[in-house]
Amino acid sequence: MSKIIKVGMADLKVVKYPDALTTLGLGSCIGICLYDPVTKVTGLAHIMLPSSKAIRKNSNEAKFADTGTVKLIKEMKKLGADPKRMVCKIAGGAQMFAFSSGNDTMKIGARNAIAVKEIMKSLSIPLKANETGGNFGRTIEFYSEDGRLLIKTIGHGEKVL
Repeated sequence: MSKIIKVGMADLKVVKYPDALTTLGLGSCIGICLYDPVTKVTGLAHIMLPSSKAIRKNSNEAKFADTGTVKLIKEMKKLGADPKRMVCKIAGGAQMFAFSSGNDTMKIGARNAIAVKEIMKSLSIPLKANETGGNFGRTIEFYSEDGRLLIKTIGHGEKVL
């Protein structure tokens, strides 16, 4: 019997088949979904910010793309996953609020998406699917059976990646 494990904001979890993972309310945050198709080990991190280096209170590794990704891979390896086989899917990275200034610092969603893509490239983990941007929230479910990512939105329907 499978379970759907909830991943909170600035949190990460790892499961093995037949369990699945879900996170709610991705706005500017990104859901990083990693999957090893051989072992069916599945990981999900709900990151809030692109980098831990610019923040003083950075002890929560799951909060940041740079440290959260490393920790997620480490936890997946404990369950038998091999980073060489991993694939990645991401969702979120919206711009939830409009700002009158053109300051890129406030574009956290876009900065998160760029950071995650760069990290995956540096780790040689292929980004198989990307559903980021826009100005709406997303709830995602990530299935260990086949690495399927279900994205639910209000007003924009559902999509499977």
